[in-house]
Amino acid sequence: MFTQANQENADALPQGTRIGRTALRVAELAEMTGFYRDVVGLSVLHTSDTTAILGVDDTSLLVLEGAEDALKRHRSGTGLYHNAFRVPSREALGDALGRIREHWQLGGSSDHLVSEALYLTDPEGNGVEIYRDFPRDEWSIDDNGRIRIGSDRLDLDRIEAAGSGGARAPPGTDVGHIHLEVSSLDAFRDFYVDTLGFEVQATWPNAHFVSAGGYHHHIGANTWHHRTGPSNGRGLAWFEVVLPGTQALDALRDRLVGSQSTVTETDEGIVVRDADEIEIRFRVET
Repeated sequence: MFTQANQENADALPQGTRIGRTALRVAELAEMTGFYRDVVGLSVLHTSDTTAILGVDDTSLLVLEGAEDALKRHRSGTGLYHNAFRVPSREALGDALGRIREHWQLGGSSDHLVSEALYLTDPEGNGVEIYRDFPRDEWSIDDNGRIRIGSDRLDLDRIEAAGSGGARAPPGTDVGHIHLEVSSLDAFRDFYVDTLGFEVQATWPNAHFVSAGGYHHHIGANTWHHRTGPSNGRGLAWFEVVLPGTQALDALRDRLVGSQSTVTETDEGIVVRDADEIEIRFRVET
């Protein structure tokens, strides 16, 4: 599904662009690892004294970075609103609801017209969404070519009844999107849309939802809590955008060179920071 904007913006990021891993700075590594294992349902792929990597099968989705001074650096600035783990079916969403009710506390839920979503907060205050998409041909488009994202009541009994008691997130689970708290939506649009090439798919009061390839959103951004300081302390350390090929990465690099952004080359790709000092890592699909 493509909007009119997708067809006209030659600098738009291509279809196949997706969110890869996200990383959190954490104070209590063991407790946070247990939460994402037992409640979210990720498998622990690797651990060390300072790091835990969790994911599904052999695919890493979440990196927990232990920081000795993280307790002293309690988050007060911009950064993560929530990480959104996308599951492939209503059955998997029902299993997630069962794990939440057994091990944790559900913070909220919503039928977004494009997806069904469960919300909770991890032990260190980071927002977590677990959701499943409706088929794209069921998404509604408004007269301006934008996707309608609602916030209707979700029938939790129906979700719970679909579950089969699964203790782990199934194959096909990924990070469908990431939602950020930013200091300025104008600055967000300048960087993520005008420079990086994401496209606005929907807007809410004081919130924008942008994506590549016509998805409902890969990145959300809001100013609901009026945060003004740079991203720091506990919470989001970085997140990753995966591009479908080297041509897309080269085109992005060229756009960034002509902008105000500082680009750091790495073995995997490039790293940039947005106006709130949030680190974004770009690499090519492997």
